[in-house]
Parts: sequence; structure tokens; C-alpha cells
Amino acid sequence: MDRYSEFMNLASGRYSCRCYDGTPVPDSTVSRLLEAARVAPSACNRQPWLFVVANTPELAQDVISTYDREWVRTASTFIIACGDHEQSWHRGDGKDHCDVDVAIAVEHICLAASALGLGTCWVCNFDKEKLIRVLDLPDNVEPVAIIPVGRPADGSTVPQKKRKTLEEITVWGKYSR
Repeated sequence: MDRYSEFMNLASGRYSCRCYDGTPVPDSTVSRLLEAARVAPSACNRQPWLFVVANTPELAQDVISTYDREWVRTASTFIIACGDHEQSWHRGDGKDHCDVDVAIAVEHICLAASALGLGTCWVCNFDKEKLIRVLDLPDNVEPVAIIPVGRPADGSTVPQKKRKTLEEITVWGKYSR
């Protein structure tokens, strides 16, 4: 299989896992996921990210309390992806690329997890202020996403995905619709 086909299989097989078997994820495996994030590109190579690993039951419960859904309780480990707005690159018109850069790094984590047989899910609908307090984050660091990580529970399968066609998302040349 060529590298593009391998990549497409990996990317197509990654899904938002919402049911984990509760098996602890070894710190060495979490470090591999974080290494994948570390090599992610960022605007002007600013790397404006910080990853907080919640791998103790106490801290995991604190993180869960900011997004209290039953399914998230099945994960054993959480990576909280944060952006440092003081380190991020800002375009000439002031556009802050922090969230863009963190998003790229988060997807590197999610793809690496998939390659290792783990499930992940982007969680963005959390109580931001509470999570800042729980993690004791400084003013310039904002939580962007909570990433539950774990082994998918038995019976978990890649759901049928609905995606727009290339024609619906592509313009060749100037936009003229």
C-alpha cells in the first residue's frame, strides 16, 4: 500500500469515540501522542500550545465536571489542549492564529491515537472558566479542547460518515458562485 492510501485509511478510520473501556493509557503512550503534537506545524513556528494531561482520578473528575456527560466518564485519560495567546502569531489585520495552530496539533494527537488503536474525541463544549480554575491556568493560556483518550469499548465501530462531495467544497480559480 502506498503512503497516501495508508494516510487515507488512517484519516478515514479516525472517529469521535464516545465509549471507552476504561483501561488506563500508559504515560509512555500519552507521551507518544504529545510527541505527535510537538511536531505539528504552526504559524511562524510559534508553537503557541500547552497540553495538560489529566491522568489521575482526581484531576480527571475535575475535568469531567466541566463537561459532565455520561459517556466522557468512560475515558481514563484526558489531554487538555490550550493556546497561549501571548506566543501565537497575529496576522497584519490582528487575526490571532492560536486556535488554528492548536487545532492542527490536536488533530495530530487524534490521528496518532488512531494509529495506536486508541479512540479520541474533540470536546469543545465545556465550562471554560471552570476548566481554567481547575487547571490553574494563567491569564494568557486558554483551554481550546478536551481530548478524552482511551481504548474504544468492545463493539465500537467507525460510524457511517456523511461528507460533502469535492465539488461542494472546492472552487478552482476565482470564486464565482
